[in-house]
Amino acid sequence: MTTAEIEERNHLAMVTDRLRQALEALESRLTTYARNVQEQKKYFWESKTGMDSAEKAFTRQAIDQAALTGEAVLNHRKRVRKLLLSPYFGRFDFARNGGARREAVYVGVHHFTDEAERKTLVYDWRAPISTMFYDYEIGPASYEAPSGEIDGEILLKRQFRIRDGRMEFMLETALNIVDDVLQQELSRASEDRMKQIVATIQREQNAIIRNDEAQELIIQGVAGSGKTSIALHRIAYLLYRYKESLTSKDILIISPNRVFADYISNVLPELGEESVTEISMETLAAELLDHKIPFQTFYEQTALLLENHDEGMRRRIEVKSSPQFLDLLNEYVDHVEERCFHAQDVSIGGHVVPAGSIDQAFRRERGIAVKERIGSVVAAVEHHVGIRLYYDMTAAEKSALTKQVRKMYRRASLRTTYKGMFAWMKEPTLLKSANDCKLEYADVFPLIYLKLRLEGIDSERRKVKHLLIDEMQDYTPVQYAVIAKLFSCRKTILGDAKQAVNPYSSSPGEQIQRVFRQSSYVKLSRSYRSTWEISRFAQRISPDPDLVAMERHGEQPQIAPCKDASEETRFVIQLARGFQGSGFNTLGIICKTQSQTGQLSQEIRAAGVDAHLLTEESSFFGRGITIMTAHMAKGLEFDEVIVPNVTDENYHTPMDRNLLYVACTRAMHKLTLTFAGALTPLIEAQAPQAN
Repeated sequence: MTTAEIEERNHLAMVTDRLRQALEALESRLTTYARNVQEQKKYFWESKTGMDSAEKAFTRQAIDQAALTGEAVLNHRKRVRKLLLSPYFGRFDFARNGGARREAVYVGVHHFTDEAERKTLVYDWRAPISTMFYDYEIGPASYEAPSGEIDGEILLKRQFRIRDGRMEFMLETALNIVDDVLQQELSRASEDRMKQIVATIQREQNAIIRNDEAQELIIQGVAGSGKTSIALHRIAYLLYRYKESLTSKDILIISPNRVFADYISNVLPELGEESVTEISMETLAAELLDHKIPFQTFYEQTALLLENHDEGMRRRIEVKSSPQFLDLLNEYVDHVEERCFHAQDVSIGGHVVPAGSIDQAFRRERGIAVKERIGSVVAAVEHHVGIRLYYDMTAAEKSALTKQVRKMYRRASLRTTYKGMFAWMKEPTLLKSANDCKLEYADVFPLIYLKLRLEGIDSERRKVKHLLIDEMQDYTPVQYAVIAKLFSCRKTILGDAKQAVNPYSSSPGEQIQRVFRQSSYVKLSRSYRSTWEISRFAQRISPDPDLVAMERHGEQPQIAPCKDASEETRFVIQLARGFQGSGFNTLGIICKTQSQTGQLSQEIRAAGVDAHLLTEESSFFGRGITIMTAHMAKGLEFDEVIVPNVTDENYHTPMDRNLLYVACTRAMHKLTLTFAGALTPLIEAQAPQAN
């Protein structure tokens, strides 16, 4: 053991000792707070009959304050307990320019100060000074402190892995040691939840996480680039940076499905932050339509496209997913408003306000919802009679005027008005109900946009202060127009154009920028999830010249030809049994359609192999064997992936190409594809075949 390692182990022992002392003090404080609250409650119940209202209010306030203080101490105890397991993961020594003192800065998940010595022993990874750990090697460095920019030099840099309070290794080098630790982390088996990555954040990732200036930050990231994890760490950073004005209750995440929401649910709590609200786009749509209009889900739409090959449906989706359709929607709204408002003369206090003035006031407010426009008309009339006629309207007159103006606006129901758009377009066949008379998914957000423009929507969601949208490529220009009108807050929007499960309704980042014109756009090209061999194989399916694969080597992906479907099923079952003794944690068996997953799931279970089937209703992701469609697999990752039935009959369209690419890029360490018949031509070059 080197002198440096001995010093660091002694330092770890000292920090651990201080943490234990802090934990004991916190335990004592919690016991005292609990006893005080209990005594105050007992006093209140025994004495409340003799208290006046002021004393009752004061006592209740004291109890509430003591409970809040106790809760803060409880949260502090959680952080100290977590630090006891792994107090820090990095160290750098920094000397300020013009200063003789050299400061050793230890970086961890949470901040910790030795109260007795009033010395910071561990800096939170989000603190301004900690950014130097991610952005600089040995040499000149600087960071932005509250007092201004601090310049200096990094003289030493180390990284540690500390587990259960024990130091497993220490690295010291003048190069980027974060990469060395990253390689070790990526080579390990997967977890059943997404992990926090504070010990391995790369420089480009750090810049995105700490970007607190962009109104809308659009992140285009290749498969396995860590974009979702980065976005969640960005949320944790913003909660730290703006703790006085931003809480977890102010943040909303729009995620693709409940399984994915479960998969990422652990990241923010691991970083010491409360979980935030997560909803799907369908849940948001149902809220905005007051749960009154049944509609097809995105999952159902995708399943129908894969199973039925309905060309009419495909065209309806393509038209309504185009930027031009949003332009037509806006034109149609203007058309409707021109014909639905019939201005009339109104009499106020014996004075007549001509219809022309009222019509002019209504037309002047084009672009906002009718409810607000009517309010603007009433305000304009009030101004007119006040300035020109020197007459002050009473509250009763204002109320009566509002009712009169409202009657001047006559329009059919929302659905009838929407139906009228296709007659106006001279394309009536573009509107068709889904099964059970549901609205097709492609019509849901155009209808909501029409409602926003014509009626306005009062929603609690408007109070959101930061919105995170994942899988951005699966949403249309109309959906983004709805989001822009509904959420005026800052946004983090992320995805990958190559992972659009429905290419007929996808939006690349450049197209999203047209809606959010003040947005910042960043690209993540380095892929960390898969081995070099798996990444190169996926490039044969969907080439991406921007992708930079991590040079972590492993097994070559295998393509296994089988004589018939029965042999293929037996081979998949054999692979599944082999996984159970492999030391890996997760195996994903990824099919194209839900009917294929259902059939394969029955056959695997009948063979005595335990496997979990994911469906649209699923809400849990765990270890073991999981069977799902590529659509459900988006955003997830597995140690090993099996993709059955990769035939030319099953995978041949542009949509199939995207699905096959998504399926293969879920694999971290091992990938096997099976087929019986002719291999799909979507795999550009032949990969090594299984023996």
